[in-house]
Amino acid sequence: MANNQLPDGILVQQYVSGNEQALSHLIERHQSRIYGFIYSKLNDRDLCDDIFQDTFIKVIKNLKTKSYNEEGKFLPWVIRIAHNLIVDHYRKNKKMPMTRETETYSIFEFIKDNSSTIEGQMITEQVEEDLKRLIEELPNDQKEVLVMRMYEDLSFKEISEQTGVSINTALGRMRYALMNLRKLIEKNQIVLTN
Repeated sequence: MANNQLPDGILVQQYVSGNEQALSHLIERHQSRIYGFIYSKLNDRDLCDDIFQDTFIKVIKNLKTKSYNEEGKFLPWVIRIAHNLIVDHYRKNKKMPMTRETETYSIFEFIKDNSSTIEGQMITEQVEEDLKRLIEELPNDQKEVLVMRMYEDLSFKEISEQTGVSINTALGRMRYALMNLRKLIEKNQIVLTN
């Protein structure tokens, strides 16, 4: 199996064992998702570059000290590091962003994580089915924004243009959609992690 096709967990082990190239494969594999996540919170290219770099400095430190034990969930772990650095940045600058979309990843990171085991894929498929069913229960305006944001990966500006509502309205609908989805998940006792 070529290095770039190995599961994240194996590449992490290889890096910890001294194979520097393994980290390059991990960064290459996930950089667009991680960078996209950071940029969606900051909307500032230079700051985004800094946080992206700091994220991987922290990743390297944690891997070098062997304090990584996320059992193969590399991407959600890196996203969490990036998220914490973004929060630190806002704390230092005494201004939190108007909306916090952190809940999005707690719900959607699992289904976007490519599971390498058959059991993992079955669980992922079940979670996707459960989520799709619950999304159908949302009011149409909330469902529309949620689908455009999470499944079509549109920015709030693009959503605003396509739906004919202001960016603030689109953000508000997304926030309510996530709150309602969380309530539905709790009510239906759906487990999002294996």
